[in-house]
Amino acid sequence: MILKRLTPAFICLLSLSLVTSCVTRKKYDDLNTQKSRLELEKAECDDQLKVITAENQKLKDELADYKERHKVLVADTAQTGTVLRRTQRNYEALNETYEQLLRNHNRLQSHSASEIDKINKDLARREQDLMESEKKVKTLQANLEEREIRVKELENILEQKEKAVNDLKAIVSNALYNFKEKDLTVEVRNGKVYVSLADQLLFKSGSTEVDPKGVDALKKLANALKEQYDLRIMVEGHTDDVPVAKGTVGVKDNWDLSVLRATSILRILANEGLDPRNIIPAGRGEFSPKVEGKTSEARQKNRRTEIILTPKLDELFKILENN
Repeated sequence: MILKRLTPAFICLLSLSLVTSCVTRKKYDDLNTQKSRLELEKAECDDQLKVITAENQKLKDELADYKERHKVLVADTAQTGTVLRRTQRNYEALNETYEQLLRNHNRLQSHSASEIDKINKDLARREQDLMESEKKVKTLQANLEEREIRVKELENILEQKEKAVNDLKAIVSNALYNFKEKDLTVEVRNGKVYVSLADQLLFKSGSTEVDPKGVDALKKLANALKEQYDLRIMVEGHTDDVPVAKGTVGVKDNWDLSVLRATSILRILANEGLDPRNIIPAGRGEFSPKVEGKTSEARQKNRRTEIILTPKLDELFKILENN
């Protein structure tokens, strides 16, 4: 600043001294010294100006940075305010829930001792019922296990009986294999062996006496059954629907005829060694036909004697009675 004020005056004086050549040497030297000093001061001022300019630019940059930070802070403040308001609302809702829970808690605590006692008694009763139910379940499980054992025993016996029936059928079939299928058949129905003998093998029309060919078949059957001790035998006589001829001695109708024929067969089987206590004769007459119809072929099939072989089921019945 001093340099700016003195320099014009100094130049004028210097110029005036040069022009007039009136200035002394000493004064000239002083002026040079002063000039040098002023130039030095000017240089220092220029350096200070540069420093001040740099500091000024730095302050401007810092100001811009502060402005940017201020903007960010303002945005953050707005966001924080939004979060704060939402948090306050959540807090108010939670506080209301807490107050409601507290009221419920106080209401529950206000229950009378009698109500609590009633609840406790009800719980005790339910526990007792549960214990009784558990006992019943255990009992049922034990019964079920016992029944499963019995069922297995029953299945085993049924398998044995089925095998016995099939074996019996095989024995009878082997004993009678020489006879024609039209004269007799052997089959298993309902756990029993049915030996069906046609009338042409056993009897003449209206007769109760067994033909020799039929006697031979019955003897072979009896011999095959002698060792079958657990066996019940039913002999069923069957006729067609044609009435018995009038004057037939000792026979009133087809019932009589069927019964007498069954009895004749029973005697042959018993005479061949089968226990008569295990043989039951029965006459079904015309009332259990094998096939329906009035043709000669149908009537021929219905005239038959069926020997029904049933394995004794005493062991099976015992198990059923115990269940």
